[in-house]
Amino acid sequence: MLKNRNFPAPWFRFRADAAGTSAVEFAMLAPIFMLLLLAMVAYGIYFGASHSVQQIAADAARTAIAGLNQTERQALVTDFISHDVAGYAFVDPNKLTVDAKDSTASDRSPPGFRLTPVP
Repeated sequence: MLKNRNFPAPWFRFRADAAGTSAVEFAMLAPIFMLLLLAMVAYGIYFGASHSVQQIAADAARTAIAGLNQTERQALVTDFISHDVAGYAFVDPNKLTVDAKDSTASDRSPPGFRLTPVP
């Protein structure tokens, strides 16, 4: 039986043809690049929300200093949270709890303030 050299096997034809290689490479790498892009966006959102909560806690602590007693401090901070937090991105003021209290003599720490995001 004689082999015809003019008609190579079909897989040799595909190995020699490079017309669709960029499309195949794109199809293989695009999901990885999209995953990396979306991961960076998600981390940016998380970082922005975390920074916003820290900034809100610092601003609320500065507001609480103006109060003369624990009740007034709590009222000042609650008012600050309800009116001024709406401008922060990714933070819902309705999901924040506030606990502003005085320190005890045995505690020897400055007046306490805690801001906790509620899930």
